[in-house]
Amino acid sequence: MGLIETLALAIGGAWASGINLYGTVVVLGVMDNFGLITLPPDLQMLTSWWVLTFAVLFYLIEFIADKIPLVDSVWDAIHTFIRIPAGALLAAGAISGLDTGMGDEFQTILALLVGGTIAASSHFAKAGSRAAINTSPEPVSNSAASVTEDVAVFGALYTVVFHPVVFFVLFAVFVLLLIWLVPKIWRFIRDVFGNARHPTAAYHQARAGQNAATPNDPRQIDLSGAGETQNLPPSDLK
Repeated sequence: MGLIETLALAIGGAWASGINLYGTVVVLGVMDNFGLITLPPDLQMLTSWWVLTFAVLFYLIEFIADKIPLVDSVWDAIHTFIRIPAGALLAAGAISGLDTGMGDEFQTILALLVGGTIAASSHFAKAGSRAAINTSPEPVSNSAASVTEDVAVFGALYTVVFHPVVFFVLFAVFVLLLIWLVPKIWRFIRDVFGNARHPTAAYHQARAGQNAATPNDPRQIDLSGAGETQNLPPSDLK
């Protein structure tokens, strides 16, 4: 693989891993097994049929979980600790056979940092958009978003392998969209959940509002009986 193809594989693999790690492993491993690409030595483990079987199984689980509101966000939260390190390792493995003259250790550390950053950006863009979508009461948008993400991952890996220059253009567009989209997603989530208060604070605030209510307020219901004058009938002395 040439320099452009190697860099496209490193960046594209990290980006796709941040969205759908198991689908990325399946696509790259199957492509190598069918002779469409030759993965670098450090990524040859992806061609193992044991690895592919494991990846297919978890891809099917994610395929279902990713379309259920709230479950998809829980799944994304758990995979924060899986997708980002895996994206970093994919990037480092992709350039393992590349001689850049920077030294193997420095090259590996740089690839881990860049790959992890790219995987984190795509992962948090996915997770943030899903958190925003989950505020919608209907479940159709979750399924549509899930299918769109899978298509984007498979399409990106296709361009990585067959049209690496096109991939770099699309990746630049993604970076621009990310710069524009992330503040909007964060603002939306903050507006939705920002008014949530600690239960204790909410309780004391509610009690303060209740005590400040006027006695004649018709909305205030007194169940204590303290404000009532009890007119008891005279006792029967007989």
